[in-house]
Amino acid sequence: MTSSGRGVLVTGGSRGVGAATARAFAERGDRVVVHYRGAEERAREVLAHLPGEGHAVLQADLADPAATARLAEAAVQALGRVDVLVNNAALFLDPAGGVSRRGDHRLTDTDYDGWVRAWQTTLATNLMGPANLTFCVARHMMEVAPADGQPVGRVVNVGSRGAYRGEPDVPAYGASKAGLHAFGQSMAVALAPHGIGVVSIAPGFIATEMAAALLDGPGGDQIRGQSPFGRVATPEEVATAIVALAQPGAEWASGAVVDFNGASHLR
Repeated sequence: MTSSGRGVLVTGGSRGVGAATARAFAERGDRVVVHYRGAEERAREVLAHLPGEGHAVLQADLADPAATARLAEAAVQALGRVDVLVNNAALFLDPAGGVSRRGDHRLTDTDYDGWVRAWQTTLATNLMGPANLTFCVARHMMEVAPADGQPVGRVVNVGSRGAYRGEPDVPAYGASKAGLHAFGQSMAVALAPHGIGVVSIAPGFIATEMAAALLDGPGGDQIRGQSPFGRVATPEEVATAIVALAQPGAEWASGAVVDFNGASHLR
């Protein structure tokens, strides 16, 4: 294990890919802020099991621009400098506007009010949240010099295969991830002159706790069969890829959208 002591902000760090990513960075000697929206107990449990020192847990609703700006400020205070931002937080919404396991809002099965709520809330969290947080953190990266030998900054966006494959049951989710990919490419061009690399990863299905009902249900074999490997990714595999894309030597990946779906969807 190497030790760089970088400051890392991971959004949506209370479970799944976010929790695995927080652990992966901490295991290499980095200091991590674990962000959560509502699952404080889960986030603090993740924090308690991170190796090393200098970690913190912070709450914010990324759909709220003011709260997002406060999160960036608090992360800087906790870490001294944010060297890596991982935009991982995302959600599905049901037509009533609440968080659900699938959050279906298929056009043929949802009323107009539910359709509008699903789109507004999904885009506010999944696209505007990362855009606003990236603005705040990137400005900080440009204003505060990194430690000797470290890159100015890295931003890794966690997108989705659904941006390309299509999400008929959750179209707002698929569109939000497509927007996140495009946003990341725009920022890669805008921020490269300042020494900041921006890359996105587009995972397929992941064996998270929230996906367990689907994977254990009657459609589980079909989902696993989408990949010629006959399985889905683990959160730890996705986390390993995120950490690799944020490494000091990974600058030339900036602007890429990295497919990470076990050959389940080929563009």
